[in-house]
Amino acid sequence: MTASHSTSKPIAPLKGVRILTLALNLPGPAAVMRLQAMGAKCTKLEPLAAVGMSTADPMGVYKPAAYAVMHAGLKVVQADLKSERGQAALHKQLVQTDVLITSFRPSALVKLGLAWKELHKRYPALCVVSIVGAPGARAEEAGHDLTYQADSGLVNGLDMPASLYADMGGSLFTTEAVLQALLMRQRPGRAQGKGVFHEVALSEASAYLALPRTWGLTAPNGDVGGAHAGYKVYACKNGRVALAALEPHFAIRLCAAAGLPEQAATQMHKRSTHAAIAQFLATQTRQQLDKLASRQDIPLHTLPR
Repeated sequence: MTASHSTSKPIAPLKGVRILTLALNLPGPAAVMRLQAMGAKCTKLEPLAAVGMSTADPMGVYKPAAYAVMHAGLKVVQADLKSERGQAALHKQLVQTDVLITSFRPSALVKLGLAWKELHKRYPALCVVSIVGAPGARAEEAGHDLTYQADSGLVNGLDMPASLYADMGGSLFTTEAVLQALLMRQRPGRAQGKGVFHEVALSEASAYLALPRTWGLTAPNGDVGGAHAGYKVYACKNGRVALAALEPHFAIRLCAAAGLPEQAATQMHKRSTHAAIAQFLATQTRQQLDKLASRQDIPLHTLPR
């Protein structure tokens, strides 16, 4: 018999791993939230908060609810890293840290004595993951999620993106970088037990998430960009429906439900097929479509107007 894991006990692959983060705003804290869920013991060192404020993290200022979710159960210490006292607090933590996460520009890290060469010499086993806006020489450039998404072709017209894809993608890249660093440190050989450095660029995370667009999949003439009649958002009688009947067997069921001839399932790019499906869906309520999806095994999700 094979062993099975109980779903009542969370798996903690990073139990015993100690992570110190200096990263503010969204990518770093979101990554640490995931690392904590994997069992890592995480501590965050924040700048001193202004009088009357509980945190100096911008996220805690403009969206306290999001800050609270990402920092639940996280030990937060405040210190001025530009002061001797703050530096002492930092290095007291680094002595017992496996991975340090930062989100400063390289020039700021140098000023704070946190450049990789200096840290590696002082703490040979310490791994460092540095979150920057853009890679290499562009790491000093000013930027934010919106500019990285724009550079990746994810900003359409004057509409704001639906989510902070560069930041959230960067948080996943950061989590991945921490895992890579820990694995590299364990590999047999001359470097076993030695810390490693990883740079995570938000612009590269955005570019990665934009690959389907780059490949043309989500362009207006792409099958998942609106060209396929079975993969679109339509109006229904009392709301909207996100329809995802892309594969042939789903398209066949959709066309049958809409009362279209069998050959329509092979003509999903025709304007007439688009119009016929739109006309059918416009006569259906959300409740009717939900029942249809369940009964005919058609992938769709209804939405309010």
